[in-house]
Amino acid sequence: MTTSLFQPTQLGPLTLNNRISMAPMTRSRTTQPGDTPNEMMATYYRQRASAGLIVTEGAPISAVGRGYSMTPGIYTEEHIKGWKKVTDAVHEQGGAIFVQLWHVGRRSHSSISGEQPLAPSAIKVPDQVFGPLPEGGFGMIETETPREMTLTDIENTIYDFVKAAKNAIEAGFDGVEIHAAHGYLFDTFMRLESNQREDEYGGSQENRIRFLVETLQAVVNAIGGDKVAVRLSPHVIEGFANEDAEIVEVSLKALKAMEPMNLAYVHFSERISRYVEVPESFRYQVRSVYRNRIMIAGKLTKKSAQHLIDNDYADLVAFGTPFVTNPDLVGRLAEDLPLAEFDADARLTLYGGGEAGYIDYPTYQP
Repeated sequence: MTTSLFQPTQLGPLTLNNRISMAPMTRSRTTQPGDTPNEMMATYYRQRASAGLIVTEGAPISAVGRGYSMTPGIYTEEHIKGWKKVTDAVHEQGGAIFVQLWHVGRRSHSSISGEQPLAPSAIKVPDQVFGPLPEGGFGMIETETPREMTLTDIENTIYDFVKAAKNAIEAGFDGVEIHAAHGYLFDTFMRLESNQREDEYGGSQENRIRFLVETLQAVVNAIGGDKVAVRLSPHVIEGFANEDAEIVEVSLKALKAMEPMNLAYVHFSERISRYVEVPESFRYQVRSVYRNRIMIAGKLTKKSAQHLIDNDYADLVAFGTPFVTNPDLVGRLAEDLPLAEFDADARLTLYGGGEAGYIDYPTYQP
């Protein structure tokens, strides 16, 4: 087996140390009040900076875009200052880092965001997110019925993404990844079950990708295509009641529209939550309409990741939970060293808390 996983590669103007990325994972460790990134977060990302590229946990672009408590925002001056600690820490270690820009859409509750969640249509499905419990403290709470977005809401949201992207560059990030996966805002616009609009943002497949395409183009115009990425999950059913018969076709149309933007990469999230396996035919379909950089994440191993690279299905591969318990994951994979398990105890400390289960995982000790 070849080992191009561990060789440097270009991502726009960036030279990445390897093709292994750290996938975005919500950890909810911000300073309160204000949801501000802090020194503990800087330590967490510094420890994992051997990844060729770090994609941060989702950063809400606005208060109404927030759907999980204590996630780090990217819409105030304090957020920018806090994130600067993180980007400085990663760059000091020779790493590269993109921030994931996040609007959760209907996967929220007014007790988290301060107002009724927004969505393409006023449709709720059974769903839970991390938020304040009635009895105090935090835990998983049921989401709220959303409000259908007006055209003004859509315009305002595009503006919020552009402002968040500019804030990210000011904070020292190498780029931004727009989250359009996992049943969040853009994903709900793309799917029939959640989008029952009758205006220019609903109905036809072209209309259902319009919001995402317009947002990407606006952000590209603001900071440059080589600093903009997007995450999609056509084979994941998280946040929906049913599989969507058209989502693959819709996603391919979106990719075709993105091709001229020369994005940094498109990130496919796979094999998470409720999902269907990705057929190899989809890899060919993607490459037939999209020749730019692709990242793939989803329960990968060293072998399956290398297979994706060798077959030109992906240019970058991303690992999520293995990076939680293995801050030196790249080195362990390169040397075929055993990985620390991501077990029940690790899962309990994913959201909220302090240093335990966050920055206290050791590097490999023989």
